[in-house]
Amino acid sequence: MPKLAKLAIVAALAAGVVASTASYAASRRTWTAGERHVAELLRLMDQDKNGRVSKEEFMSFMSAEFDRLDRNKSGELEPEELSRFHYAPSQSGAHVNPHK
Repeated sequence: MPKLAKLAIVAALAAGVVASTASYAASRRTWTAGERHVAELLRLMDQDKNGRVSKEEFMSFMSAEFDRLDRNKSGELEPEELSRFHYAPSQSGAHVNPHK
């Protein structure tokens, strides 16, 4: 095999390793951010602080979120009500920010 062909193969393999490493790092950052969001939601929902969320705790949390999002108190969430808000975890707890 010519020296130039070997060099091209090595360069391609090195580029693949670099791309894979960057992809893994980005994936790991996303996973870590996701883990933080899960921990934040657990902290917000876990009313008895046992480290788990019961169905009752989950439903209570979701009911309060529904009531908060239902701005016109119609008992139904309309597209505008859902699209104006998004979940934004913070150090002090979850809060919802209106899109500007």
